[in-house]
Amino acid sequence: MATLELIGFGSTGWGAFLLLGALLTLCVTATALAIGAVLGAIIAAAKLSGNVVLTTIGHVYTTVFRGVPELLIIYLIYFGGSSAVTAIGQSVGYEGFLGLPSFAAGALAVGIISGAYQAEVYRGAYLAISKGELEAASAIGMHRGLRFRRIVIPQVLRLAIPGLGNVWQLSLKDSALISVTGLAELMRSSQVAAGSTRQYFLFYIVGGALYLILTSLSDRVFNGAERKANRSMPASAMGQA
Repeated sequence: MATLELIGFGSTGWGAFLLLGALLTLCVTATALAIGAVLGAIIAAAKLSGNVVLTTIGHVYTTVFRGVPELLIIYLIYFGGSSAVTAIGQSVGYEGFLGLPSFAAGALAVGIISGAYQAEVYRGAYLAISKGELEAASAIGMHRGLRFRRIVIPQVLRLAIPGLGNVWQLSLKDSALISVTGLAELMRSSQVAAGSTRQYFLFYIVGGALYLILTSLSDRVFNGAERKANRSMPASAMGQA
């Protein structure tokens, strides 16, 4: 009974606190995925451009942010960014420490990491588009912008869904590292509850279960999106994709 009370929603329970942490985890991950989508699209375009300089920049970005530990990137963004903001503040006469908001710094750090993975997902999806479709579009007089809007973007998004599902799951787990900034997402909430009650095993198990629920629901969402995107595709085309 004491265990149920601890994880419940009563006056002595931590249930609401943990659910709020889970909601914050979803918000951080969604924001990071959106940031990563913009960065990933830019980097993928750079790597596909054929320009030596842009291609090199794209390769450096994906190599660095897929190779450097995620926690180090979070430290650099949060603590390094806070130091930079503080220095700027002091240069204009402000005294004291100016810290970056934990949510913004965490979402930006995970978004930058996500962008490196999303860039490869978009690049692979573009390369998987049938060249015949693009050639046919050119043959009937479609200009580049119209071809990009009507053929490239829909095809890339359809082919990228499975990869984006994997990137989402990675970002969801990476969000746990943001707890080092003090943001009360699910991992930090579990730590606080465990430390306050000395029930470490219980609350870390509950936290892990909530992460599993989030990832399972995410799988269902992305699988549903993939089925919907492929609904109008012939079986042969889906097999080739």
